[in-house]
Amino acid sequence: MWAAVIQMQSIGDLNYNCERAHRLVEAAAGRGAKLIALPEYFSCLGPPESIRAHAQLLDGPLVQGFQQQARDKGVFLLLGSIPERSAESEKIYNTAVLLQPSGEILACYRKIHLFDIDIPGRVRFRESDHILPGKEIIATALPGEEFTVGLTICYDLRFPELFRALVSRGAEIILTPAAFSQVTGRDHWEVLLRARAIENQTYILAPAQYPHPAQSLRTYGRSLIVDPWGVVLAQAADREDIIYADLDRRHLQRLRVELPCLASRCL
Repeated sequence: MWAAVIQMQSIGDLNYNCERAHRLVEAAAGRGAKLIALPEYFSCLGPPESIRAHAQLLDGPLVQGFQQQARDKGVFLLLGSIPERSAESEKIYNTAVLLQPSGEILACYRKIHLFDIDIPGRVRFRESDHILPGKEIIATALPGEEFTVGLTICYDLRFPELFRALVSRGAEIILTPAAFSQVTGRDHWEVLLRARAIENQTYILAPAQYPHPAQSLRTYGRSLIVDPWGVVLAQAADREDIIYADLDRRHLQRLRVELPCLASRCL
């Protein structure tokens, strides 16, 4: 399966971001990509109040616009995450939406692990102050394809038990859209992604946010596609970018037979 990972430079302007996203998806589909992945908060990236102000329901115009594009291009399209309005709370969900070539929603994953940090005198950020945690682990087969994909978002990367749970549900590709911090990204981003790929013998597709000059939030970028041996198949430049790789299920299956880590599990 020919796959594309899109790196964006999103800001707080919904219309600007969506126009850029549509153009990038168009370009990736034009290169023959069958699975295309956008990053976390591709539609709006900024302070919590800005993200919350742009929250929509899953049947809102944001998702509908990309459903039409997925249908027109005949692709699987990951909306890496959008701010999803909740009917039960003023807080919102950080939600990844996977669309299928028919345009229908194939799966939704609401971010389980919320980034809360408080270092006195240095930094305080609590995602849980404005985001509701998800509860479901989501893996789904791609209709008409051989692969099963698992969904994660950003901070989930630090929790290997979630990735193992996805593999236990059949995942062979794990999608990890992110807006990873520059501070931690320099040392942890590639290391963690490669580790999750190696220990679970899965492909990892990680579309990320690279900071726009007008964006105060300093994200890391360096979007990656990693194979089940931990080899980096593609890495984005430090700009808006699209990277591509061929995902070979036979390669994955062969590695799982030759190094039977998953079959040897005792826990």
